[in-house]
Amino acid sequence: SLWDSVLYEKVKYQDNITLLLNCSCNDVVMEGKKIKSVKGWQLTTETWHTVEADLFADCSGDSILAPLTGAEFRIGREASSEFNESIEPEQADDKTMGMSCLIQAREIDRPQTFVAPDWAYTYKSDQELPNRGHDILNTNFWWIEVGGEADTIHDTEELRDELLKIAFGVWDHIKNQGDHGAENWQLEWMGFLPGKRESRRYVGDYILTQNDVRAEGRFDDLVAYGGWSMDDHHPAGFNYPGEPTIFHPAPSPFGIPYRSLYSKNIENLLFAGRNISATHAAMSASRVMATCATLGQAVGTAATIAIDNQITPRDVYKRKIEELKQTLLTDDCYLPWNKYQVSALSMNAELTATEGNPQILRNGIERPLAGEMNCWQGSMGSSIEYSFDKAEEIKQIRFVFDSDLEEENNGHRHMNMPCKYPLDVEYKGVPETMLKKYKIEILDEKSQWQTIIQEENNYQRLVKYIGEWKTKAIKFTPEKTWGSKKANIFSWDLN
Repeated sequence: SLWDSVLYEKVKYQDNITLLLNCSCNDVVMEGKKIKSVKGWQLTTETWHTVEADLFADCSGDSILAPLTGAEFRIGREASSEFNESIEPEQADDKTMGMSCLIQAREIDRPQTFVAPDWAYTYKSDQELPNRGHDILNTNFWWIEVGGEADTIHDTEELRDELLKIAFGVWDHIKNQGDHGAENWQLEWMGFLPGKRESRRYVGDYILTQNDVRAEGRFDDLVAYGGWSMDDHHPAGFNYPGEPTIFHPAPSPFGIPYRSLYSKNIENLLFAGRNISATHAAMSASRVMATCATLGQAVGTAATIAIDNQITPRDVYKRKIEELKQTLLTDDCYLPWNKYQVSALSMNAELTATEGNPQILRNGIERPLAGEMNCWQGSMGSSIEYSFDKAEEIKQIRFVFDSDLEEENNGHRHMNMPCKYPLDVEYKGVPETMLKKYKIEILDEKSQWQTIIQEENNYQRLVKYIGEWKTKAIKFTPEKTWGSKKANIFSWDLN
């Protein structure tokens, strides 16, 4: 619920967004191959809402606008011969990956009892859970999964009921059927909205395939990326006694093209999430949440460019793809094999530092990569300075700080949102490498340093300041991190 509140704040208090919660799309009005409006029913207010727009983005996962608009879509698994994909079946079918109702457990300092509801399933022995490792510390129960052989849209209510029987039964097994080291563990949360892995997938100008993923997806129109394997769950899910999934190898990262994010036959429809234009095989890698987030950023940015230029999503690809990519990079979206374009103002200035090599701030690579940190490192109180031949106007100051993207916890990468909370694990807050306190100064007309920004409590990786400053020099001084002895800065750019 706290995470929900974070997401709610980001949307609710963002300029130019009208938030309509609990609203389901039921109808559309079309003008030829364009969507004119979408009609939705808001359950909480018993109110119909009609939204008119120049562009629409379907990020529902289920491609809810596809059957309403006539947009081309696919469902199920392609035949291996269609795209020459080795991990697909010989014959195409409508089977998908299933859905899960996850559980979350917490360890406390005393024994906890659990009494399962009468309607839950009972699993008396580990043999009744073949290939389903259920050590609390080593699973997040993703394998509690059904629905791949049913209809993952229209059968959702029945599948949810089945998942709850399984989930409560699994927890009963862990607590009461044998010694699983769970005496002090309690069931803290149970998901009642099934998490879907697959349903309808839109068809765009390009269909991402297994072979594209394996080849790293080095597209000219790369606007997002994945890093997960092709994680192809068996359609029978929990009811299949063999391995519940096959992790087909995939490179990390692999690129995803913009042409897979807008409709082939509906002129003003974009999409992001697990419903992008991809085969079943490729989608098994691109469907995970972090990748879906990058897809959403790409689509939102593309929509802005399309609106600003009064063009279609397809025209963004044809005429504005480099602008789209650079805008994403400017907003700190990582695009593999692409570099952030440092401004001419910064490139033409003299860049000096009291220690370290500041030139790396202008290499356009804003994260650790291939064993290189790609950042300037300095002690507290050291400084970096841009100086110019004549007074220059600065309207934006942009930084990328170190959020410790390679953070480790006790030698192992840890999930920031895990499904289990042991007593002896400390979950960190702001990364120690993040810069907390710093100041920015400019050289005034009397050649005196004047502080224009004094930051006391930064916790963000990407920081931008907008203003109007005219100066012959600007200086940055790190003063305190959240724990590290050195300040790491990937980028400092002026516009």
